[in-house]
Amino acid sequence: MKFNGNLFYFLTAFYFIDAAGYAIWWYNSNGGYEPIGTAAIAMVGFMSLFLAFYLKNTHKRQGVVPEDRLDANIEDGDSEIGYFAPWSWWPLFLGAFAAICFAALAIGWWLFFIGFPLALVALIGFVFERSRGLNAH
Repeated sequence: MKFNGNLFYFLTAFYFIDAAGYAIWWYNSNGGYEPIGTAAIAMVGFMSLFLAFYLKNTHKRQGVVPEDRLDANIEDGDSEIGYFAPWSWWPLFLGAFAAICFAALAIGWWLFFIGFPLALVALIGFVFERSRGLNAH
Protein backbone atom coordinates (compact mmCIF):
# COMPACT_ATOMS: atom_id res chain seq x y z
CA MET A 1 0.00 0.00 0.00
CA LYS A 2 2.90 2.32 0.61
CA PHE A 3 4.04 2.01 -2.99
CA ASN A 4 0.50 2.54 -4.28
CA GLY A 5 0.08 5.63 -2.11
CA ASN A 6 3.32 7.08 -3.43
CA LEU A 7 2.28 6.24 -6.96
CA PHE A 8 -1.00 8.11 -6.58
CA TYR A 9 0.81 11.13 -5.08
CA PHE A 10 2.99 11.12 -8.17
CA LEU A 11 -0.10 10.88 -10.38
CA THR A 12 -1.68 13.77 -8.46
CA ALA A 13 1.27 16.00 -9.27
CA PHE A 14 1.23 14.81 -12.88
CA TYR A 15 -2.47 15.59 -13.35
CA PHE A 16 -2.21 19.05 -11.82
CA ILE A 17 0.79 19.87 -14.01
CA ASP A 18 -1.12 18.44 -16.95
CA ALA A 19 -4.18 20.61 -16.16
CA ALA A 20 -2.00 23.71 -16.02
CA GLY A 21 -0.25 22.73 -19.25
CA TYR A 22 -3.60 22.12 -20.94
CA ALA A 23 -4.90 25.52 -19.86
CA ILE A 24 -1.76 27.25 -21.13
CA TRP A 25 -1.82 25.31 -24.38
CA TRP A 26 -5.47 26.16 -24.99
CA TYR A 27 -4.88 29.84 -24.24
CA ASN A 28 -1.92 30.03 -26.62
CA SER A 29 -3.60 28.19 -29.48
CA ASN A 30 -7.18 29.50 -29.24
CA GLY A 31 -6.82 32.76 -27.35
CA GLY A 32 -9.20 32.05 -24.51
CA TYR A 33 -9.87 29.97 -21.46
CA GLU A 34 -11.41 26.51 -21.77
CA PRO A 35 -12.90 25.59 -18.38
CA ILE A 36 -14.31 22.12 -19.08
CA GLY A 37 -11.14 20.25 -20.02
CA THR A 38 -9.04 22.05 -17.43
CA ALA A 39 -11.55 21.31 -14.69
CA ALA A 40 -11.90 17.67 -15.76
CA ILE A 41 -8.15 17.07 -15.66
CA ALA A 42 -7.89 18.90 -12.32
CA MET A 43 -10.69 16.76 -10.87
CA VAL A 44 -8.82 13.63 -11.92
CA GLY A 45 -5.92 15.09 -9.94
CA PHE A 46 -8.17 15.57 -6.91
CA MET A 47 -9.44 12.01 -7.22
CA SER A 48 -5.93 10.62 -7.30
CA LEU A 49 -5.13 12.80 -4.27
CA PHE A 50 -8.07 11.23 -2.40
CA LEU A 51 -6.85 7.75 -3.34
CA ALA A 52 -3.29 8.53 -2.27
CA PHE A 53 -4.49 9.88 1.08
CA TYR A 54 -6.66 6.81 1.67
CA LEU A 55 -3.89 4.37 0.75
CA LYS A 56 -1.31 6.11 2.93
CA ASN A 57 -3.65 6.19 5.94
CA THR A 58 -4.58 2.54 5.40
CA HIS A 59 -0.88 1.69 5.32
CA LYS A 60 -0.37 3.48 8.65
CA ARG A 61 -3.17 1.47 10.28
CA GLN A 62 -2.55 -1.87 8.62
CA GLY A 63 1.21 -1.96 8.49
CA VAL A 64 3.26 -3.73 5.88
CA VAL A 65 1.22 -5.86 3.51
CA PRO A 66 2.69 -8.63 1.31
CA GLU A 67 2.56 -6.34 -1.73
CA ASP A 68 5.13 -4.04 -0.12
CA ARG A 69 7.62 -6.73 0.84
CA LEU A 70 10.31 -7.70 -1.63
CA ASP A 71 10.63 -11.21 -0.20
CA ALA A 72 6.89 -12.00 -0.30
CA ASN A 73 5.46 -14.91 -2.25
CA ILE A 74 2.28 -14.80 -4.31
CA GLU A 75 0.40 -16.99 -1.87
CA ASP A 76 1.13 -14.57 1.01
CA GLY A 77 -1.47 -12.17 -0.36
CA ASP A 78 -4.17 -14.80 -0.83
CA SER A 79 -7.32 -14.28 1.13
CA GLU A 80 -10.89 -15.48 1.00
CA ILE A 81 -12.85 -13.32 -1.43
CA GLY A 82 -16.14 -15.12 -1.07
CA TYR A 83 -17.99 -18.06 -2.48
CA PHE A 84 -19.12 -17.97 -6.07
CA ALA A 85 -21.33 -20.67 -7.51
CA PRO A 86 -19.60 -22.72 -10.18
CA TRP A 87 -21.21 -22.93 -13.59
CA SER A 88 -23.64 -20.11 -12.88
CA TRP A 89 -25.39 -18.58 -15.89
CA TRP A 90 -26.91 -15.69 -13.95
CA PRO A 91 -23.95 -13.26 -14.36
CA LEU A 92 -24.12 -13.70 -18.14
CA PHE A 93 -27.84 -12.94 -18.25
CA LEU A 94 -27.50 -10.06 -15.81
CA GLY A 95 -24.75 -8.50 -17.91
CA ALA A 96 -26.70 -8.95 -21.14
CA PHE A 97 -29.91 -7.44 -19.74
CA ALA A 98 -28.01 -4.59 -18.10
CA ALA A 99 -26.39 -3.91 -21.48
CA ILE A 100 -29.86 -3.77 -23.00
CA CYS A 101 -30.88 -1.24 -20.34
CA PHE A 102 -27.84 0.92 -21.06
CA ALA A 103 -28.38 0.60 -24.81
CA ALA A 104 -31.81 2.12 -24.22
CA LEU A 105 -30.07 5.45 -23.62
CA ALA A 106 -28.92 5.48 -27.23
CA ILE A 107 -31.74 3.59 -28.95
CA GLY A 108 -34.92 4.53 -27.13
CA TRP A 109 -36.70 4.30 -23.80
CA TRP A 110 -38.96 1.52 -25.02
CA LEU A 111 -35.96 -0.83 -24.87
CA PHE A 112 -35.48 -0.01 -21.18
CA PHE A 113 -38.95 -1.29 -20.40
CA ILE A 114 -37.99 -4.62 -21.95
CA GLY A 115 -34.53 -4.93 -20.40
CA PHE A 116 -35.27 -3.75 -16.85
CA PRO A 117 -37.69 -6.51 -15.80
CA LEU A 118 -35.39 -9.12 -17.30
CA ALA A 119 -32.40 -7.61 -15.49
CA LEU A 120 -34.37 -7.59 -12.26
CA VAL A 121 -35.18 -11.30 -12.65
CA ALA A 122 -31.53 -12.05 -13.43
CA LEU A 123 -30.37 -10.03 -10.39
CA ILE A 124 -32.75 -11.87 -8.08
CA GLY A 125 -31.69 -15.20 -9.58
CA PHE A 126 -28.01 -14.33 -9.14
CA VAL A 127 -28.43 -13.26 -5.52
CA PHE A 128 -30.64 -16.14 -4.46
CA GLU A 129 -29.30 -18.99 -6.58
CA ARG A 130 -27.92 -20.80 -3.52
CA SER A 131 -30.91 -20.06 -1.27
CA ARG A 132 -33.63 -22.62 -1.79
CA GLY A 133 -35.31 -22.53 1.60
CA LEU A 134 -35.98 -26.00 2.95
CA ASN A 135 -34.34 -27.55 -0.09
CA ALA A 136 -31.05 -25.67 0.30
CA HIS A 137 -27.91 -27.64 -0.40
